[in-house]
Amino acid sequence: MSIMSKSSTTSAASPAIIARGLRKLFKHKDIGDTVAVDKLDLNVPRGICFGLLGPNGAGKTTTLRMLLGTMPPSSGSLEILGLTMPDDERRVRAKLGIVPQADNLDPDLSVIQNLRVYASFFGLPRQNLEAHLEQLLAFANLSDRRDHQVESLSGGMKRRLTLARALINTPELVVLDEPTTGLDPQARHTLWNRLEELKAQGTTLLLTTHYMDEAERLCDELVVMDHGRVLDQGSPQALIARHVEPWVIEIRHAAHAAERYTCLNHAGKLEQHGSSLFLYTPDRHHALAQIEALAPTLGALPILLQRPAGLEDVFLRLTGRDLREGA
Repeated sequence: MSIMSKSSTTSAASPAIIARGLRKLFKHKDIGDTVAVDKLDLNVPRGICFGLLGPNGAGKTTTLRMLLGTMPPSSGSLEILGLTMPDDERRVRAKLGIVPQADNLDPDLSVIQNLRVYASFFGLPRQNLEAHLEQLLAFANLSDRRDHQVESLSGGMKRRLTLARALINTPELVVLDEPTTGLDPQARHTLWNRLEELKAQGTTLLLTTHYMDEAERLCDELVVMDHGRVLDQGSPQALIARHVEPWVIEIRHAAHAAERYTCLNHAGKLEQHGSSLFLYTPDRHHALAQIEALAPTLGALPILLQRPAGLEDVFLRLTGRDLREGA
């Protein structure tokens, strides 16, 4: 079921987002200046899902705030949907849909009342408004909950309602800030399906997430950023091919005998993390044969897990495995 207007599904020549040398500097009296975003360049085509990935403190939130007009850049230029920010901020906001990280629905109102109040902010004409809201409820699988209080909804239902609310103004660009955090697998997959429907209708999606499987499934293109800079950009498949070997073999509880496995470096790249060793290899059959040949010297064949390399391996390779604190 299409919920987008014809005008929003027609691809325009200009990209959805163009950022050139975008920079945000915070001044502190005690510790000096802090650069949160450092000369960021982005070119996001229309009609795709574009991801911003990075560890805590990478600059994703600051970047989003500049894109949404809630924080002015220190320098650089920014165009969204063919309009200049921050000069055309009001016109840009009218074309955006926003799904924030935390649900901010009104708990004192019913599901349909939440949508009606939000629609009033955009001054939408009353003619056909109720039909539009019913269509959004159907899209979010919430038609049978239209008169229920928000507090009675599950976490997944609240996220779907937040998405439906973001679509009230028929936006050309929907910004999703970690939209599935805290959801169970069924709720996550339901929301993914809705996002894929939106993209198929021509809506541009800008996604931040800490779930690499989510980014790998939804994103046509993405950037991995850290310390305010882009480390690399491309499709998930291109980034995987560029940065990691095709296969990963985890040797569980082998760190205490890591020196016995150094010969495996001939079969790929061996890394130690915690109590496990990770062998990134182009030929898993050859690598497994080498590990099996080591069994007599180890006393037993070690516990192995093998899988294709994924976006999480790229993320860790580019940004490191150290725990980050902060936003």
